[in-house]
Amino acid sequence: MWKVFNLNELKNKVAGSEPCIFEFIRSPQLSCAMYRLPAGATDMQAPHLEDEVYLVLEGHARLSVDGQEQDVGPGMILFVSATTTHSFFDIKEDLTLVAMFGPAGGLA
Repeated sequence: MWKVFNLNELKNKVAGSEPCIFEFIRSPQLSCAMYRLPAGATDMQAPHLEDEVYLVLEGHARLSVDGQEQDVGPGMILFVSATTTHSFFDIKEDLTLVAMFGPAGGLA
């Protein structure tokens, strides 16, 4: 089985003035979602049981991972291992990301 997705259509699924996540792939070993945090938003993530990779499509912010901080922007790929405390903050421009989780778990 395979699927094809249009990036602009996926970005439209998370458009708006509130933080939003839209899962578009779920299989036993992988889930993928579009994740959007508007400028000034608070990222309410809690550590989860899956490894996670983010692809930053748009925006600028900072990422805190276990107390270490990193500026993030378009074109960056970020890896966060399972159970690691992490969140985006200081979101200066609307942040749009593709989030990939493995194995598939809950999106919280």
